[in-house]
Formats: sequence, structure tokens, C-alpha cells
Amino acid sequence: MPAPSPIFASESSAAKMLDMKLADFRRLVEQGDLPPPREIGGLKRWDIEEIRGIISGEAVDGMVGVQW
Repeated sequence: MPAPSPIFASESSAAKMLDMKLADFRRLVEQGDLPPPREIGGLKRWDIEEIRGIISGEAVDGMVGVQW
């Protein structure tokens, strides 16, 4: 049975998924270039699908789902 794919990631895991240094990831989040974390039970976690949407361009200016 394959391991489940994460739907949320810690800060360090999200940075690794993007092949970034943690400092670069934090800077991009602070600048608003990457989404902020969600808080779940006091833990900060990043939504993997949201990050994928930003990187792929699907989430440009809230235009997710728009077909051109």
C-alpha cells in the first residue's frame, strides 16, 4: 500500500517541496508571493494544493477554474 500523499505540510517540508532554502521560503511567504499557512490546532501548515496552484499559475489573481 503506497504512503498517503500529504495535503498539508510544515514550513520546512513545504520549502523542501519547492527546493528552496527555508529563509527563501519564509521571505516569499512574508512578501505575499506564496500563501500564508493555515492554523490547525495551533500548528501552522501549508496547503499543498494551494502552493501547487500558485506555482502552476492556476491561482493567478484568484482565477482558479477560469477556462480561457
